[in-house]
Amino acid sequence: MRYTFGPINSRRFGRSLGIDLSPGTKSCTFDCLYCELAPAKPTGKIPDPPPPEPILHEVRQQLARFRDLDVLTITANGEPTLYPYLDQLIEGLHQIKGKSQLLILSNASRIINPSLRASLAKLDMVKLSLDCATQRCFQRLDRPMKGIKIQSIIQGMERFRQEYRGMLIIEILVVQGINDKESEFRALNEALQRIRPDRVDIGTIDRPPAYRVAPVTYQRLFELSRSIHNLPLAILTRHTDQTASPITLTSQELLHLLAHRPLSQEDVHILLAPETRNLLQELVNQGRVWLEQRGKISFYRAKSS
Repeated sequence: MRYTFGPINSRRFGRSLGIDLSPGTKSCTFDCLYCELAPAKPTGKIPDPPPPEPILHEVRQQLARFRDLDVLTITANGEPTLYPYLDQLIEGLHQIKGKSQLLILSNASRIINPSLRASLAKLDMVKLSLDCATQRCFQRLDRPMKGIKIQSIIQGMERFRQEYRGMLIIEILVVQGINDKESEFRALNEALQRIRPDRVDIGTIDRPPAYRVAPVTYQRLFELSRSIHNLPLAILTRHTDQTASPITLTSQELLHLLAHRPLSQEDVHILLAPETRNLLQELVNQGRVWLEQRGKISFYRAKSS
């Protein structure tokens, strides 16, 4: 298969078949320090993009073979929104997808474009990256093409949220020594409060990166996540971080935390001490805490007192 890969089992999205719109070469508006692809100069186009029909033909074959797919994930060997026939492809996928949902993974560099937003609005789920909310951090970490401004991207995300009725997910990838600062996360929180995504995913490097950069610990991800207020936020970990120290909280402390920072079920297992997890279950039984699902991830939430 040339244009599809998988399926893979994703904790965030379920059983996913990937669709690569740039299989020949890396084509991206960024050259992120943490990218698992080889370094490459940022570009604004995909050279020799394949037409939609051979992609759709291959997806049909895979759908006949794998009948239990949760999502068809539009991605690329780079940035999928550079694909010039994206709208046509999305329309074609809707005709053949069956019960599967359509998802795109994008760096959001072109989200300010109204026609692109109209195309993305046809998807069931859209995941956009937002690693930094200040231009200096953005330049250092994501290394964009000349002229791309992070504030324009944030404004585009705000407009898209107003137009889009599907599930909007924002992902933050944290790199040691670059965007792992409290000040950067305060700026990210301000941006996210304006965007109001359905879910925020925060993670760190878990694959060999293009450049010599390092991940942060789970404990640091949690500390930084507390700057993001009143939004469902999942901390993404491929393995349990043994450096994380379980936290013991009272019922009131737990209610206060969940009112301001919903915790995913996996976060609860990693983060909270056994006695605090027992308290949490008591609060659920009392109806003071409840589970709320956002995509494939469930979050514990509580009302603000």
